[in-house]
Amino acid sequence: MLSDPSSLSKNLGYNFNDLNLLKTALSHRSIGKNNNERLEFLGDSVIGYVIAEELYQRFGDESEGNLSRYRSLLVKGDTLASIARHFNVGQFLKLGGGELKSGGFRRASILADAMEAIIGAITLDSNIEQARVCILSWYKDRLDNIKTLDLKDPKTRLQEALQARKFDLPQYKVISVNGKEHAQIFQVDCHIEELKLTITAEGSSRRSAEQKSAQLMLEKIQ
Repeated sequence: MLSDPSSLSKNLGYNFNDLNLLKTALSHRSIGKNNNERLEFLGDSVIGYVIAEELYQRFGDESEGNLSRYRSLLVKGDTLASIARHFNVGQFLKLGGGELKSGGFRRASILADAMEAIIGAITLDSNIEQARVCILSWYKDRLDNIKTLDLKDPKTRLQEALQARKFDLPQYKVISVNGKEHAQIFQVDCHIEELKLTITAEGSSRRSAEQKSAQLMLEKIQ
């Protein structure tokens, strides 16, 4: 499955000075200690800032609420995974045996995490300004067309997808609530009866957990 990371570097439009940073960015936690989680942490912050600033500069008349929805749509896992697929990031991933056998190189969450890690790697290899150049290049079409994109939340989109198939509405059920009152973690099931399918997600509120479970369900059924 592994291909030469230097060819991915060319696809990304960025020439790494330290190719080991890119190799680390492509290493999933299933391989062990030397994985991409720390780079993912950095890249998540960088892309959030770059996209937020670009939206602020581009859309001076938009409300904070709309800017937040635009940003959420652009930096969410599905979008990052789509960009990763465009660059064929999956074929460069280093995965543990279990993830490799289960097709982890195609999984949206793994691709999205790798894309964030790549952004982190570019930032460390050069600086945040170079990361900005790359990010805005990758996002150009999406930024240019952001107002035409679907800003509906995952629960609404899941409901519409099921209605189009003439299925009943999804059922959400709180499975557990853990932690202290000011730092609770809600675990929620999203169930589709016709498909006999249940997806579980966690969030800092019931609404957050429901939205996450709906998003995961959308990824599963689409």
